[in-house]
Amino acid sequence: MTEDEARQVLLARRAELTKEDAANADSRDTVELQQDSVGRLSRMDALQQQAMAQATERRRAAEGLRIKAALERLDEGEWGYCLGCGEEIAEARLHHDPSIPTCIKCAA
Repeated sequence: MTEDEARQVLLARRAELTKEDAANADSRDTVELQQDSVGRLSRMDALQQQAMAQATERRRAAEGLRIKAALERLDEGEWGYCLGCGEEIAEARLHHDPSIPTCIKCAA
């Protein structure tokens, strides 16, 4: 994967994350208690869905930070090199996830 290809993949994924985050914003909102229309089990289900949406948001934010760091490494000419040992990261590993910051040895 070339640096240009990696940049395109990273930017596309960042845009996708932003779009997903905006589309799911309302599912993370506070669950309102409506005694007349929502039973205890329905409220528990709504709270569980809210918790899952919040966890998903945290995962998207973490991925967004990894993408930002990878784009910075691209700008600095450091992309493709392990942050742990400085060796080149395997092509297949970068192809799978261009935001990956470490080689397989350092990731273990």
